[in-house]
Order: sequence, then structure tokens, then C-alpha cells
Amino acid sequence: MLKKTLYLECYSGISGDMTVASLIDLGADVEVLTAGLDSLNVDGYKIEISRKAINSIETCDFHVILDVPETNYMVDDNKNTPSGVTFETHSHDYYHKHNLEHSHDHNLGHLKEHTSEHCHIQNSEHSHEQNSENINEHKAENLREHSGGYKHVHLNARLKQSESKHIHSHSHEGGHPHIHYGHHEHRNLNDINTIIDGSAISDNAKQIAKKIFYIVAAAESKAHGKPIEEVHFHEVGAVDSIVDIVAVSICLDNLNIGDVIVSELYEGTGHINCQHGVLPVPVPAVVNIVTEHQLPLHITSINGELVTPTGAAIVAAIRTKEVLPKEFKIMKVGLGAGKRNYERPSFLRAMLIETSTNSSSDTVPDKVWVLEANIDDCSGEAMSIAMETLLQNGAKDVYYTPIFMKKNRPAYLLGVISSEDKVEKMEEIIFTHTTTIGIRKQEALRSTLNREIKSVTTPYGEALVKVCTYHDKTFYYPEADSIKKLCNESGKDYITLYSLVQTLASQG
Repeated sequence: MLKKTLYLECYSGISGDMTVASLIDLGADVEVLTAGLDSLNVDGYKIEISRKAINSIETCDFHVILDVPETNYMVDDNKNTPSGVTFETHSHDYYHKHNLEHSHDHNLGHLKEHTSEHCHIQNSEHSHEQNSENINEHKAENLREHSGGYKHVHLNARLKQSESKHIHSHSHEGGHPHIHYGHHEHRNLNDINTIIDGSAISDNAKQIAKKIFYIVAAAESKAHGKPIEEVHFHEVGAVDSIVDIVAVSICLDNLNIGDVIVSELYEGTGHINCQHGVLPVPVPAVVNIVTEHQLPLHITSINGELVTPTGAAIVAAIRTKEVLPKEFKIMKVGLGAGKRNYERPSFLRAMLIETSTNSSSDTVPDKVWVLEANIDDCSGEAMSIAMETLLQNGAKDVYYTPIFMKKNRPAYLLGVISSEDKVEKMEEIIFTHTTTIGIRKQEALRSTLNREIKSVTTPYGEALVKVCTYHDKTFYYPEADSIKKLCNESGKDYITLYSLVQTLASQG
């Protein structure tokens, strides 16, 4: 099967759970998804997949539910916090679920939720000297939906004699109750990569997930002025966000997605309150991501956050093309529900599309940029790292050609093939990882064969094969890394296994 083209229409913004839901609605296998998530060995949550009507339009809703204790409890900052109380909440990838310009007229106060597992409760009509027994009488079902959009948010707690969680009081001007609850884990990028590498999801899904996390880590690193290895994911390291990002990666792999086209990102305005204080919309992490990856942004008049850091990182990681083809067919549509209510419907629309081209065409036209640099004073080790870095950052191909320069000095020509949106990044890597002081670049047209990646079962294990077609001919090219792995595990030589995989692929 040929790789499919995905189009994400982000006119209501984008978040992790919206993306997962839209991909499930497109037909991603839920059993494959749940098996992959189970293999992460991350506990403390369950997922709920349901149908939800938004403005009478049926959508899919993907909901990560953290372990929820039974009894409701609230803690006042001006009181001693009872030991052994666990606070947990439903969280959906956002910094929080609150806009400072909304009114505060709820009898039970105003709940602000965000993924760093850090919760504020404000009460504008009750005294802040209430004791816990008074507060505990209020049930979660009495929390009314806020006009800014909590669609269903529960705050629950219970006393546990045998467990002491991270709960303490803070002093805030105005005496607002302040709670830390649940498992307050701070994971860095290495911790998260270890979780992903230890799972049973496909290698492709692992690479997508790690790329998304790296993009968020880089954005947070820039925002906080810390080295990337020192960034701890208060937001993205939370269990629900790990689930969202890995779920997106599993679904993309399961749907056999190749190219991804993304519309401009519609974002709101105003300010939000999160762990780091009051922040403008778009939040710094989102701004850093759209700047680094040159994502088109459209600011709307909606008062609130439409694009989350995870949503922006997903787009940055998977987008391969900037614009839709002039003509295409929509093969299937998936709608992923948002968790907030605004004046416009909140859902992400995903489409599987097929380009309307002449069926006799066997090649795909493509525009690329070719960057070249002459290098005569750089070590082989440095050039090896430069090549690896360029490929990791999205180069379509990297190559070295032996050349002779003036005075017959032996040298190398570095060539890089890149999409237009990554040219600036390619230049940065070339200048910083090699000794060249000049780069030539030009736009070029190329034709590529239609291709797909096929998995072949051999007596020695699985191997990946690139299958290409041209006119009435089909070519089978086993992936070198797959053959190398079979060689190491079986003790067979490369040529024998390459021929075996090629034969099995042609027979299948």
C-alpha cells in the first residue's frame, strides 16, 4: 500500500488530544493504539474514547483520565494541609484551562487546570477561612461549566493513611487556596526517551514521538534560558501528555501516513495563568516552536488559547508540505473534539486526500533546494557528525563528493538536498559543524518514483523493504539497517540476506 497524504485543518487550533481523536476517527486501529500505550509501562491513567456532538456535528473525543479518587476535597492556603491527601485531575495538554478576563461568579470558586499538575481554586463569595469539613460537603458534580470552557473537569481527593503525597500550602496575595496534587513527577528528555524506547511500539512511531518531545524540549529550553538537558517537563512530562504524544505517533504509523499538509494555525489572544505566572497567548513555548519551524500563524479575536505547545510541536514534527495541491480528492474525514467551548466549533478536522493527477504518471514532481559547500580543512569525524545532524534535522539527502581545489588540494564537496522551509536550518548546521565559510544554493526540480515501505517476514526476523514502481516495473530495495540487524542476529552474510529479503518481497 502506498503511503497516504494527511491534511490537518487547524481553524480551531490544535492540541494533542484533538489530534489523537481525529486520527482515530480516520480509522486508526484502537486495539493497536491501546496495546502500544500499555507497553509504555506508565500507569496512573486510563483512556476513554467516545462520540461527542459539537454544534450538532458528531466528533470523536479522546480523553486521558488520570486515576481519580472518590472524595472531593479542597485545601486552603491559610490552613494546615492534612497529610495523606491525594489530589488528581483530568488534564488535556493545555497549560491550564483558564482565561484571566473571564468572570469569577461561581459559588464554588473558579477552577484552573493545567498539565503541570498544579491547581488553583478561587472563591469570590466564600471566606478563605473555611475548614476542610465545610469544603468537603461540595460535590464535584456541583461545579458548573465555566463560560470560558471547561467541558468536564473534576477535582477529587481522598485521605490515605498509608500514602503521603506532595501537598503543601503557599501564601498568595488574596489568600487563594493553592494545591499540589497527585504524582508530581518532573521528567527530562532522557527520561521520556527511555520510556519510549522501552515500549513495544514500532520504530517509526518511536521516532515520531521522540521528535515531538525534542521540539517541545527545545522550545522550553529557549523560553527558560536553560540547556535542553536541564529542562524538566512539568507540562509535557505529565502522564496525560506522554499518552497524547505517543498516541499520535502510533496512529500516524498505523494509518501509514507519508506526507502531511497542515493549514495555518488559528490561535486566540489574551492572557493565561499557569505555573510560570501570567503569560500572553500564544504562550512562549508555542511562539518558539512556530518561529523555529516557520509555521504559519493566524491570530483570531477569540479570547483564549487555541494552540497548545504539544499541538504546535506535533505540526512541526510531522508537516512535510506547506500547501494543498490544486486538485485533490478527499478519501476520508476525521473530526477530533476539543475540550473547550468558544464562539466557534472546537474540533480538529483531518482528511486523507488523494492528488488528482493523470493515472499514467509514474513519477511525483517535487521542488527542492540544493546546498553545496567546498571543504578542504575539516576532519572526517567532523564531517560524519555534520551529515548525521543534517539528516536528523530533516535533510532529504546528504552526500560528499571528492574534489580537487586550487593548487590541486584534495577536498570534499558537501551536498544537501532540502525542502524550502528547512534551508535556513541546513545552513546553520553546515556553518556550525564544518569549517566552510560559504554555501551555494539553488532551487531544483526533481522527479521521484512512487514508493512504499513494506515489512517482510524472513526465517531470521522482520525486514523493511522500499517498493518503487515505474510504468509496469516494480523495484524492491531492502533497507540496509534491517539487513544489518538480521546479519548481527543470524550470523549470515549481508549479500545472502539482501537477496533473500528481495526475493521474499517480490513474492509477497
